[in-house]
Amino acid sequence: MQHSISRKKEHAIVIGASIGGLLTARVLSNHFRHVTILEKDIVSQNPESRKGQPHTRHLHGLLPSGLNTMLHYFPGLLDDLKNQGASVLDFAESMRWYTHGGYRKSFEIGMPAVAVSRPLLEQIIRNRVLQIRGIEMKDQTSVKNLLATADKSRIIGVKFENKKIDELGVMYADLVVDVSGRGTKSFHWLGELGYETPDTTEVKVDVGYSTRIYERDASDPRGKKWIFNTPEAPKEYRGVGAFPIDNNRWIVSIAGWHRHSIAATEEDFESTIKKMPIGDIYDIIKTCRPLSELMHYKYASSLRRHYEKLQRFPEGFIVLGDAACSFNPVYGQGMTSAALQVKTLDELLQKNTSGSTLWKQFFRRASKIIDTPWSMAVGEDFRFPETKGPRPAGIKLLNFYVSKVHRATLKDKIVCETFLRVMSLLQPPSTLFHPKIVWRVLTA
Repeated sequence: MQHSISRKKEHAIVIGASIGGLLTARVLSNHFRHVTILEKDIVSQNPESRKGQPHTRHLHGLLPSGLNTMLHYFPGLLDDLKNQGASVLDFAESMRWYTHGGYRKSFEIGMPAVAVSRPLLEQIIRNRVLQIRGIEMKDQTSVKNLLATADKSRIIGVKFENKKIDELGVMYADLVVDVSGRGTKSFHWLGELGYETPDTTEVKVDVGYSTRIYERDASDPRGKKWIFNTPEAPKEYRGVGAFPIDNNRWIVSIAGWHRHSIAATEEDFESTIKKMPIGDIYDIIKTCRPLSELMHYKYASSLRRHYEKLQRFPEGFIVLGDAACSFNPVYGQGMTSAALQVKTLDELLQKNTSGSTLWKQFFRRASKIIDTPWSMAVGEDFRFPETKGPRPAGIKLLNFYVSKVHRATLKDKIVCETFLRVMSLLQPPSTLFHPKIVWRVLTA
């Protein structure tokens, strides 16, 4: 096995080539002459799920605030997606969303939404990123540890193993950003350097996905809608969604909590959808040809690492995305949260923020970004009595009111629009507690 050393000035390293890692590399290219993305998996030239991304085979949602951020960094992205067969829809006008006994109001809201497979979205963004001068990606390359100064006050690079060319080496950088996902090793690496590891908050949700892909006729009018049936917890444990994705396909996913997490067989899958109060998705699976076997994915718990609480942390190192907070995927918040965190990093670097000021300000601001989707998701998950973890104060009263909000969205356009903007992370949750909204909720 050969050994090598690569050292460059004004160099940044990104650990992980998922959506969050690619966005990070794009942002860092504004501030560093050279950016290297290190990805442990084999990265195909085709839109395929990788070994380390089993969840990408299932239904994914990209909230409007996340899409807006991506459009800011990748002008023309919507055209790229359309040209590859993705469906670009109006977020509210195109929704057919059944919940709490009825359909949410449907109307033009002026917020674009994209129905696309996660592998294609990632491939399109990856191609755009790798066209940027100064950015390169090394796949089959895993980071084994961090390199630090003698006093361990600053990270100056990484030790890596490249299995493609059988290489062990070190790579130096002015900044290292860990966007490697939930399986991050950062807290271990920090511990080995003598730093405290961040406190964690874990909420056990025992969520499972069961998914199948179906052929879609390009002329099918149902392809102009994204269709949802979300459960009314705690009396319902399963929901189902159908998105008209690229290559004239439907992706149909059942999501379930706790003992109802997985629809293990085709019979269970079909009977679950048949029992839903809306018939749209059952019509799809009975009239469209299946293109895949039934696929499953299990997600045990949401996990948040509180880097914002640390008093000591090495300079030259940042952790973001799922490596900092892994959300229940049912709510479609992960990509959007990562995108907003990356935007925050960009803003700090634009101000020439560096040293200890960078990590302190970044983790403090990232924590505020994470707070909103985390509290919304955890609040919904604690509707189920089997959910385990730190229960937020006042959650029963809050969930009582939010149930009223859900029902009001079936009748009141203003409440529905406000709810969708909060859900999309475009407005703070406090918006739902404005006196005018509370009055409309209680009188709907």
